[in-house]
Amino acid sequence: MNITLDNKLIKRSSKKYIQSILSNNNNWKILDIGCGYSANKYATTICDVQDLSDFYSNRNFIKLDNNQLPFQDNQFDFVIASHVIEHVKDFKYFIAELERVSKRGYIELPSKLEDNLVFENKKDHLWHMDFDDVNLKLLISEKFQYIEPIITVSMIQKLRENFKSSFVLELYWEDKIDYEFINNSHSLKKYNLSTFLRKYFSKKIRAFFN
Repeated sequence: MNITLDNKLIKRSSKKYIQSILSNNNNWKILDIGCGYSANKYATTICDVQDLSDFYSNRNFIKLDNNQLPFQDNQFDFVIASHVIEHVKDFKYFIAELERVSKRGYIELPSKLEDNLVFENKKDHLWHMDFDDVNLKLLISEKFQYIEPIITVSMIQKLRENFKSSFVLELYWEDKIDYEFINNSHSLKKYNLSTFLRKYFSKKIRAFFN
């Protein structure tokens, strides 16, 4: 299966569509980076900061010891980074490394909404992610906790089954991951979730009876 897309493209996609591409290109060299114990089944090389060599004893596993990926330029046909960029302090360097080792790939990121709702994300994530559908670019800003978390990772995984587009950004890129860093420090305001919901539903009720 051959795919031809415009140069310097980043667009919304889906994991299901990506899996169909990978399954039809079994000669590709595919890197899955930062996947922990959940490597893509089509990955030919797995890379993580944890030493998971025993877990992936029958697959090609490489432990990442520093920021630079231990691979040659354009070594891979496809690279996957699922829920990784939001953890990386120097995200600019990491994105450049993804572009260096492959000319196409898939990135999956939590939406700003998910980042604020999940307990575990409060301390583990450094950046908020959004996507500009008009200019086709990833929007990155410093993480700010707008509301206090109310659900766990296991709960959000259940919600993703029916509301995935609200909680997850699924992006395919080719040649370059176009992004913009947004300085949102001037507009940060923390919200009390219960107050917000009370005001929201009171407006809905008033509108219903008017």
